[in-house]
Amino acid sequence: MRQPPAVPDYRYRAFISYSHRDASWAAWLHKALETYRVPARLVGKQTAAGVTPRRLAPIFRDRDELASATDLGAKVREALAQSANLIVICSPFSAASKWVQEEVLAYKRLGRSERIFCLIADGEPGAGVQEQECFVPALRFQLDAQGGLTQVPAEPIAADARAGKDGPRNAKLKLIAGMLDLSFDSLKQRELQRRNRRLSVITAMALTIAAVTASLAIVAMHARHAAVVARADAERRQRQAEDLVDFMLGDLNDKLHQAERLDIIEDVDDKAMMYFTSMPTTDVTDQVLAQRAKVLEKIGSVRQEQGHLAEAIASYQAASTLASSLAIEAPHDAARQLQWARILTFIGMTHWLQGQLDLAQDAFEKARGVLLKAEPYAQQNLDLQFELEMLDNDIGHVLEARGQLDQARAPYTSALDLSGKLVAAQPNRADWQVELGGAHNNLGKLALLRGDLVNALAEYASDNTIESALASQHPGDLSQREAALTVQAILGRTLALAGADDAGMQRMQQVVDTAQDLVKNNPDNGDFQQVLARYASQLARLKRLNGDLVSAKVLTAQSLAIVTMLVKQSPTDTVLQRLHGEVLTEQSAESLASGHVQDAYTQAQMAADALKPLLARQPHERSIVLDSMAAQLLLAATSTDADAARQWRLGVVAIAQAQPSGQGDPRLLAMEAQALLALGDTAKAHPLMKELWNCGYRDAEWLAVMRRGHWTYPINAAFQKQMLAQNQTNHSSS
Repeated sequence: MRQPPAVPDYRYRAFISYSHRDASWAAWLHKALETYRVPARLVGKQTAAGVTPRRLAPIFRDRDELASATDLGAKVREALAQSANLIVICSPFSAASKWVQEEVLAYKRLGRSERIFCLIADGEPGAGVQEQECFVPALRFQLDAQGGLTQVPAEPIAADARAGKDGPRNAKLKLIAGMLDLSFDSLKQRELQRRNRRLSVITAMALTIAAVTASLAIVAMHARHAAVVARADAERRQRQAEDLVDFMLGDLNDKLHQAERLDIIEDVDDKAMMYFTSMPTTDVTDQVLAQRAKVLEKIGSVRQEQGHLAEAIASYQAASTLASSLAIEAPHDAARQLQWARILTFIGMTHWLQGQLDLAQDAFEKARGVLLKAEPYAQQNLDLQFELEMLDNDIGHVLEARGQLDQARAPYTSALDLSGKLVAAQPNRADWQVELGGAHNNLGKLALLRGDLVNALAEYASDNTIESALASQHPGDLSQREAALTVQAILGRTLALAGADDAGMQRMQQVVDTAQDLVKNNPDNGDFQQVLARYASQLARLKRLNGDLVSAKVLTAQSLAIVTMLVKQSPTDTVLQRLHGEVLTEQSAESLASGHVQDAYTQAQMAADALKPLLARQPHERSIVLDSMAAQLLLAATSTDADAARQWRLGVVAIAQAQPSGQGDPRLLAMEAQALLALGDTAKAHPLMKELWNCGYRDAEWLAVMRRGHWTYPINAAFQKQMLAQNQTNHSSS
């Protein structure tokens, strides 16, 4: 008798890989697969994938499974090794995700390329345009014998959930058919038979409830107008009707989700919307109106989760109409004001998801205005204060996204004040402490961009104190340790900008040492490797500028080895591409300092080539702007072609002057002034030099430019006095 094929036992039926921007798709698919029941006639059938099970659970989805993990990389690799299949949710977001790329590569290196299945949620396979491509390179190309990515095309197995293609339901069935090695047609036919039996019951249930609801509503309407004495009875019937609608949108919706009848869910939601919008907003109790607003808000959330953003807006706006009438009627009722403000915030977030920044800001501003009016009557309401703090952050982020950095200062300042009050009220709330630290960091960034180094250092120091304390309190929280490293590095770099090189290098050395320990203990964690590469390169720059070229080269070599490996694994990751350009720029500067001019030119050219497409896509992203200017200055300094060198320097000036905001950033001003001095345009360079002196800028590279040009650039005694006073304040407060 023929033996069935041997199939390894796996802990998970499948591993879902996705970008966090596609979290709603991942949640839907995870639930759809784990709640799916294989048709009874197919259970037990022997296939190449093994014996067909009754259920597909468990399905691994890392954002849920690893909430308390201490070693993200190791856990993910373990879960991949223990998963019978890999499902990749494909979209332009996932195509640019380094984690999706790494997960696919890791699974392929296990020798399981044929067990990878794709769910196309958005974008286009093989689009040829990065913004539209939905497959990561690891899906598009095969691996070589050493596990490296080649240029040999692969043919991913894909189910297309997009409208006009397979659609979500058929796409899900195609994935299941592939996972179980079953015929899609047979699976679909058996599924249809089962669905038809269920549909008759569910449809009858929905229609009966709808009919009862309508009847109760009609009776309630007639009763309300019949006589004053019948008012109480009419209101009772109205509540009964709306309780049934609430059931339709609650338990019934959940059951329909399980049966995958999204079409009926949408019909029920649409009927509920029609019902509520047809009902009068007058001559009903406040309780009924509040219930309607709550249910409409729920409909909006369901629609947003399904990706139906326009329909979600309509639901939220209908809820806002009701909530606003209640809030305006009772301005001293904090609960009503909070409900209205939260609905407005949902509207703003939905506009944000649609890329409509103006509408998002309008909704956030309106929500904030509602809460500010209620604040005098609810001064001890911490929920209201927290909503205000989050709205200030939302508004600040919208302004940043629009390039209005100066305008973002007011909401960020307000967020700092509010988060400080929240922490004072409940000091043990770690999430509120994180909010406070983030508020300090936002203000530090804005201060640096306007050339206020004293306040930038003060804000960064405050954030560093908070993040370091949290990291000490929660030593097992690796994300918190990474956050503490980041702010310590920012503080170290900024100290060096103010001329405190020794203090800056000391902090940067601590960061690099800690990052090396994290990488050693978590060798598969790409985030920690990236942190080490970034800060090793930045420490190398400080050491080079302070005469320790040997140590600088060692650090840069380590950094370049790490980032080269990471870029190879995730070639579409723009953050890694920028970091690669930054490290190559530092390597070029070290070669120039060693007298190897040709090597320096080649390395600067490689850096400029890596940064050029990034600058074209994000011409105002500050880190890309600064790295591009630095690479072009090195090209100019090492070029043997005088005309080419002039063009590189003119390009640096053009980049600086093209920035719509943050033009007081001393890093930007210094490189623009350096280019102007090399071009011989001292008239334009002098005001920039004066501005840099006024703000206390003493970066070692800028001081070297001043020495080479024999320019007078003394210490700014007033600035040093401010720095001393600020340091004394920091020490006394700590």
